[in-house]
Amino acid sequence: MTGAPQAPAATRAPALAGQTVVLIGGSAGIGLATARHARAEGADTILTGRDPARLDKAAAEVGAVGTAAFDATDPAALERFFTDLAVPVDHVLVTAGGPYYATLAEMDFDEARRALQEHPMAMLGVARHGAPRVRPGGTLLFMGGTGARRPAVGLAVTSAMTAALPALTAGLALEVAPVRVNLIAAGFVDTPLSASLLGEGLEARREQLRATLPVGRVVGPDDVAALAVHIMANTALTGATYDIDGGQQLLPG
Repeated sequence: MTGAPQAPAATRAPALAGQTVVLIGGSAGIGLATARHARAEGADTILTGRDPARLDKAAAEVGAVGTAAFDATDPAALERFFTDLAVPVDHVLVTAGGPYYATLAEMDFDEARRALQEHPMAMLGVARHGAPRVRPGGTLLFMGGTGARRPAVGLAVTSAMTAALPALTAGLALEVAPVRVNLIAAGFVDTPLSASLLGEGLEARREQLRATLPVGRVVGPDDVAALAVHIMANTALTGATYDIDGGQQLLPG
């Protein structure tokens, strides 16, 4: 007995075909993972980072069409990068920067001041200088966090940034429309940055999260990258914050 003929499997067009994605902080971690996912969805990529050697290695891996080595927290360098872009782009993801943890008694006020200024000022700089180079409907996509939403000793500066960035994102979405602006708020992500912050405590933190997170595993760069590409592709999304923490903020304490 012969069964009914099977319909051919539907094929999905690449979500970012013909588009160009800029990854600021694209030589490692979430930025590099997003470059891989964007390439798989048909996009060209332009990578930036501080370390030229690491940047060149990452660019070769993903077949990037361009690179630029500079510090994204340097306003003049950031403006120069966007001014020198040879072509309009479709999306910009900014992963550069990191949190600052310290109790009030141990706080380095210069470092605290840097942390309070650096991230939002980088967002403002990308919006001012980057949005004019992004095609309408494209997105500026920034990284924030969920881990400091609950007040705790040592988290005052990071908590302030955690609260401020969604409001800044929403305001910028109105100012630079029709370019879209969105924020990804991540919990612990297993990246080289996390490894550098935790040192010998990294494996213990992984084990703790595997045992307690509702998803039963540690969130990795590819998880965040997949969300980033979805936000880029879905042109109805702007002015919003998207949490990705494996349920970490649902846990008590």
